[in-house]
Amino acid sequence: MTLGRLGDVRGRRRLFICGMILFMAASAVAGASTTAPMLIGSRLAQGVGAAMIVPSTLSTLNAMFSGRARTIAFAVWGSAIGGMAAIGPFVGGWLATDTSWRWAFWLNIPIGLLVLTGIIRAVPETRDTTTTPGSDPVGVVLSALGMGAIVFALIEGQWFGWWRQENGSTSPVPLALTAGIVLIVAFIAYERRRAASGRPALIDLRLFTLPSFRSGVIAAMIVALGEFGLLFTLPLLLQGSLGYTALGTGTVIVALALGTFLISGMLPQLSKRMSRRAIVQAGLALEALAVAALALTVSTTISSWLICVLLFVYGLGVGMATAQLTALLLSDVPSQQSGQASGVQSAIRQLGSALGVAALGGLLINQLTNATRHNLAALHLPADTTNAITTAVSQSAGTAIAGLQAAPHGHDIAQAATNAMITASQTTLWIAAATLSAGLLLTLTLPKTPTP
Repeated sequence: MTLGRLGDVRGRRRLFICGMILFMAASAVAGASTTAPMLIGSRLAQGVGAAMIVPSTLSTLNAMFSGRARTIAFAVWGSAIGGMAAIGPFVGGWLATDTSWRWAFWLNIPIGLLVLTGIIRAVPETRDTTTTPGSDPVGVVLSALGMGAIVFALIEGQWFGWWRQENGSTSPVPLALTAGIVLIVAFIAYERRRAASGRPALIDLRLFTLPSFRSGVIAAMIVALGEFGLLFTLPLLLQGSLGYTALGTGTVIVALALGTFLISGMLPQLSKRMSRRAIVQAGLALEALAVAALALTVSTTISSWLICVLLFVYGLGVGMATAQLTALLLSDVPSQQSGQASGVQSAIRQLGSALGVAALGGLLINQLTNATRHNLAALHLPADTTNAITTAVSQSAGTAIAGLQAAPHGHDIAQAATNAMITASQTTLWIAAATLSAGLLLTLTLPKTPTP
């Protein structure tokens, strides 16, 4: 949100260029990392660079295009976002398997140089010339600490415990979550007071009076919850239980990207016959149906072709829903405020993805733990052995199952753990389908046509 506002004031093209340079530099350091702190610190810098880039892309498109041209522009943007999210695991799996994980970072540098060349040569500068000059440092601190505390609590709840840690001490998670909510409430109150007094504010809260923006942001958070939760749990299932390598998992998930790229080329024609809201609803319906079908059919004998077909259908939905939902929620936003609106949208989607990883990932591990313990009990193993295997499977999120499958004379134990992973994955997939369905229902509140 902070950098989206900065792009409005200082120039979106300039912010994009600075963000890309920072992202490439951080990628170079990440690839050369020799210690964990070095890697984590460079990833932090990558996050800052990405936060400069993503709102800049959205706000630039919103400021430069209108009408049907905007529909096409956001279709291309959405296919890039959705497709690359699927191609990433494939490229990463190939690099990790055949070369080195370091190239997963160094690959960003030549691509980044191409992007920089295109931005410098083709993209004009845009900014908000009507904004009140000045900064809002208190708003920056409140929003950053509030969102950071909430995301920390959601992601780390499974590790520290939602209430108590394993040693019996109080977990920091409820404290962080409470502090985050209090800080966000304080941020909203503070921004209102600044706007009322005519001082520059980080976020113009009047944006939330636009029905398309308000409903679209909420829908985007719920959709991100379902989508990122699926992309988090599916590779664990494929590699942990079904015997796929990292490269094999990435290859299967490429089917999602193919669906996304295919539908993006059809969206300009679809936009002549369907409203944006209808396109978003059709996309979310395809996503929910594909995930539900995967929940119904997943087993130890499911074919790779069936998984690919379902992920292809899911990719069609992503290509329709992601881009057009973003275009729809920005449709009524004045172009001068595109940066801060894009920043809010990006931050809310990030919160939804963190919630998806926390909720669906936590559900997967909880179900996996219970099902593994239940299945092992039927084998009448010693209590210590049952506890040790259950702990190993649970703490590895199922990836330890591959080792059990390779162990001699451990077929029954491996089968029990594999069946537990299938059961846990089915439950998680059903919840993801229900979440996407909830997002579909929420789109009914979106206006059918833009507000004057």
